[in-house]
Amino acid sequence: MTSPTTLEPADPSGPPVLGGIPGSPQPRGFLVAFVAAWFGLSLVLGTLIGASIPKMLAFADEGAKGVELSIVAAIGGVIVILITPLFGRLSDRTMSKFGKRRPWILVGAVSGLAGVLVLAFSTELWQIVLGWAIAQTGYGAANAAVHALLADQIRTSIRARVSAAASAANAIALVVGAALVAALPNDEQWTWFVVPGVIGTLLCGILFFCLHDIVRTDRPPRWRWSDVLATYWLNPVRYRDFFWAWACRMLVTMSILTVSTYLLFFIIDRLGVPKESASGLFAMVVLIFTGASVVTTLVFGWISDRTGRRKAIVWVSALLSAAGLVLAAVAPDLPVFLVAMTLVGAAQGSFVSVDIAMMTEVLPTFEEAGKDLGIVALSYQVPQVLVPVLAIPLLAIGGGGQNYSALFVAAIVFGALGGLAVLPIRAVR
Repeated sequence: MTSPTTLEPADPSGPPVLGGIPGSPQPRGFLVAFVAAWFGLSLVLGTLIGASIPKMLAFADEGAKGVELSIVAAIGGVIVILITPLFGRLSDRTMSKFGKRRPWILVGAVSGLAGVLVLAFSTELWQIVLGWAIAQTGYGAANAAVHALLADQIRTSIRARVSAAASAANAIALVVGAALVAALPNDEQWTWFVVPGVIGTLLCGILFFCLHDIVRTDRPPRWRWSDVLATYWLNPVRYRDFFWAWACRMLVTMSILTVSTYLLFFIIDRLGVPKESASGLFAMVVLIFTGASVVTTLVFGWISDRTGRRKAIVWVSALLSAAGLVLAAVAPDLPVFLVAMTLVGAAQGSFVSVDIAMMTEVLPTFEEAGKDLGIVALSYQVPQVLVPVLAIPLLAIGGGGQNYSALFVAAIVFGALGGLAVLPIRAVR
């Protein structure tokens, strides 16, 4: 195990050092471990809510699966909204000899695995909600710490490329997760949860041992109740660029989640695929989506770092997404739908290539990067509540089965608004 490096700045709130970051030089392999941990967290969280839980609900209650998935996703979303900024801020204040972020990465991942075990053997809706809540809480703590490392340890000059690699890892994790669930036996429910859970936890453990973390030696100010409330808030008037970047990320995320959350059910209900074999087709769709996403993530991440431009790439993403979603909404068969998902995947990849880099460049301070990046994470977590809540009436429009066309129209509107939200940002080109 490597020992953490202690930083003792004269003024902890002073300007960042070491090439635009406050952290210390990292050992060889840190970036690989960082991206791998990002992959692991995406694998477990994305697989559980995108493949494992929907598959469990489809087998348990065919008629109520849409509503039950909305309930699980919405409750889990509320929980993660509450804990993500809080854990980010607590990690900012942590004075452990292991560093500010490492304890949260390890303990969070192990706690999340406990929630996975609850899910693995759940048979009732309340048990699924409980397991998902525990998993979201644990892995949410680890996620907050890993995200904070972008500001702590990743130089601005390579941040878009590292963000692109992390986003590509996220996309690949969704493919791997879908393929795992499709390959595992239909009569062994526990494997749908335990396999991705163990992989994600182990990869977080590798980052724990590789990271030269910042050790906080100055005692933070006394914790007050007003600090708890401030954890979830940044003044949108004072920090206008941060607010608009946050709004952009939230709206684009709502666009993607509106489609991805119900994708397995779309395959079963709209394309007429039996639920016993739907996971295999779901994995193929995710693979095509992800392949396009990874290509555009890497290409546009390189272009963004070379040109210093972020906003134009967001506009490209919005146009691609709108085109793909319109095609998906009217797709008469599987081949056309796959083309549509390719366009939407390319749109997501181009967006995420600059998304995280843009957010870190409008952060108010480096001193509270964990808290501020926790608020950034809300732009992803809030849609996990809003989308399931909005999906219930949208799916019910017309009263003749599940109205997936209404979902796709809503996704188009969210994506277009997300593209417009970057226009007022001044600090980023």
